[in-house]
Amino acid sequence: MEKTLKGKLKEDLEAMAREPESEHYVLKLYVAGITPRSQEAIRNVTKICEQNLAGRYELEVVDIYQTPVLAQGDQIIAAPTLIKKLPLPLRKLIGNMANTDKVLVGLDIRQKTQ
Repeated sequence: MEKTLKGKLKEDLEAMAREPESEHYVLKLYVAGITPRSQEAIRNVTKICEQNLAGRYELEVVDIYQTPVLAQGDQIIAAPTLIKKLPLPLRKLIGNMANTDKVLVGLDIRQKTQ
């Protein structure tokens, strides 16, 4: 009976892993100080995540002025920059994240429409 339960649990976990709605997103948003552009990017990314990834994401906001070592480690050349660390593949988006459709496509949440 224990083997059956373990097998069922494994099948359920594998099925969840195949469903995009179950994927957990790990995001890092790099901003440059508390500028209007940085604040806009934070608002836009937070709104997009809450509307499309509620309960399935971690968002870390990093000020490159306060922690330049982190920006150097992730090879940040412009701010704001959003990095999708997980699920793979890694993606980098640059800008204020105002174009929701482009952000969703960039994060692989929505397919690009022709």
